[in-house]
Amino acid sequence: MRRVSARWIIAAIGLTIVVWLTGLAGLLAIANRVHDDIPEALAVKLPLLQLQPELIFAGDSRMAFQVDPVLSAQLVGKPPGFAVNIAYLAGDPLSFVAAARRYVGRFKNAHVVVSVTTLISNDGVPGASVFPQDVVARMNVAQQITTFLPMRVGTLIRYIHEAFNSRLAADRNISEIGPHPAEYGLERLPAQPGYRWPPDISSHQHFKNWNIAGLKARNEIGALCGLAGVSKKLTVVLGPWAPRYNRDNEPSWKAKDEENTALLAKSAETCGFELVKIPSVPGLTQEHFADEQHINESGIPIYTSYLMTQLKN
Repeated sequence: MRRVSARWIIAAIGLTIVVWLTGLAGLLAIANRVHDDIPEALAVKLPLLQLQPELIFAGDSRMAFQVDPVLSAQLVGKPPGFAVNIAYLAGDPLSFVAAARRYVGRFKNAHVVVSVTTLISNDGVPGASVFPQDVVARMNVAQQITTFLPMRVGTLIRYIHEAFNSRLAADRNISEIGPHPAEYGLERLPAQPGYRWPPDISSHQHFKNWNIAGLKARNEIGALCGLAGVSKKLTVVLGPWAPRYNRDNEPSWKAKDEENTALLAKSAETCGFELVKIPSVPGLTQEHFADEQHINESGIPIYTSYLMTQLKN
């Protein structure tokens, strides 16, 4: 009797798994069809392009939280609206090249400055909060399931959610008729009281399971090349880490960082964009960092001013 019960339990579990996988596959297939390369987080910032900016800051959170477009304009004697910040959390180049191709008239006369991290190159980081959704969209359902199941199912759930949101944003034409974000797109990093600083950068998620010869790098760096072709000028920025960490004391971090920089430098030479690596900023100290990679509000003027000097050069 117990053996019969055990077989029924195993059969029920197996059937449940099959039904669940079938349902997930169906949702993924629909998500692949409705997905739009411009996510909602970017769409809500694109109304700023109506200002016809000559300087567009784009990229990930390092740009969204750290570069003040109003100050940037002031530093070169230009009025507000000369520069805008359309970067967003975990922003990836595929989304920006999609925006540039859709609104080519608003990018072709602008200097586009994009911040990137190793997250756009390293296939070894599949986490839901950081894996580029546009890269997931370039996989078929079988690839999506085999890549992210069972341990990273959250990445697929987020992808499905973001795919429907991106389609809804496109259907509502948010990128055209939405309100202009405050402060020309600058976002403020929320306070992180009691933040636990990682002991080193070598074990940081950016560098785990290191592989920069995979799907991410091919698509995202290819997108940078595409963006270079549809903008007046493209500058790709590799920002600093908190001063408490020293690359010379961490050979693994240093080697991987240099490998990633070399990959981007080769693409810059081939595709015609400028690569600016900022290992440190004069006057930007440990107290200006909210965490290992993001500057707090007090550091925004320092970082913005320094970045503008690099762009002039």
